[in-house]
Amino acid sequence: MIGILIFPDFQLLDATGPASVFEIAQRLVPAAATAGMIAVRPGVVRSSSGVEVLAGGLEAVDDITTLVVAGGFGVDQAVDCRDTLALLRHLARRGTRIASVCSGAYVLAAAGLLNGRKATTHWCRTQDFVARYPEVRLDPDRIFLRDGNIWTSAGITAGIDLALALMAEDHGDAVAKDIARQLVLYHRRGGGQSQFSSLLELKTPDGRFGPLLSWVRENLDKPLTVESLAERAGLSPRHFARSFTAETGSTPSKAIERLRLEVARERVQSSGDSIERVAETTGFGDAERMRRAFLRAFGHPPQSVRRTARLS
Repeated sequence: MIGILIFPDFQLLDATGPASVFEIAQRLVPAAATAGMIAVRPGVVRSSSGVEVLAGGLEAVDDITTLVVAGGFGVDQAVDCRDTLALLRHLARRGTRIASVCSGAYVLAAAGLLNGRKATTHWCRTQDFVARYPEVRLDPDRIFLRDGNIWTSAGITAGIDLALALMAEDHGDAVAKDIARQLVLYHRRGGGQSQFSSLLELKTPDGRFGPLLSWVRENLDKPLTVESLAERAGLSPRHFARSFTAETGSTPSKAIERLRLEVARERVQSSGDSIERVAETTGFGDAERMRRAFLRAFGHPPQSVRRTARLS
């Protein structure tokens, strides 16, 4: 049985996202474990959005083979619940696979399960988490992380990526890919992928150059000169360069390189394409140029980034 632990004011998608993955897994693989919502105090549990979920109790706790702990605003009370912490410690002693979504990592840390381990959580919680749990080796820029039998993931939708990774471990990559298709996901993200988006990090990602940048992201293999971008934007090259920098806080060339790096890293981590092919399709031209860009941006070459992602 897969237990999804919820509590008052939990984040709804932290629980229902993984639950949907597990539901489809059981349809594809009839022998797959069933999943259910559980709570220390069974019954109707109200999420932070106001939607209420019916949760079972802990009577069948020893049947749980995987426990997924949701996050949400209510986590601040959950970390002080002795019954919740006792449950996690009991399952950890039994060797149960335990995972958290978003700020659910706080509950694992409060139970002592993350001491000395690598972990991640939602990026906006980084400063507080590090201050409260300095013994945890927190990596705030990961979609999900695995350290032994303990898994942690970043905010909300990353819980779906984590659940897909759990199903890949249990039933193979082909099943996980089929689940992702059923969920109409663009692709299954690897754990090493960044939580951040280059477009969102610009000063005004949805400003007048937003559509242009979205087009650029889908056409990175084209020659993206200032002149060609200016023509597409209907401006002179000089006016375009000045306006783009003033509005986004980045020069056109730097914005394009960041987008190339982001997409290249996604493909290095999540696809089976060769490094040379990734360099070609993202506009770097050749693998050596991409390698130098990766070293400047991430401190590691593409091959190392790929190995790290596959070990996550």
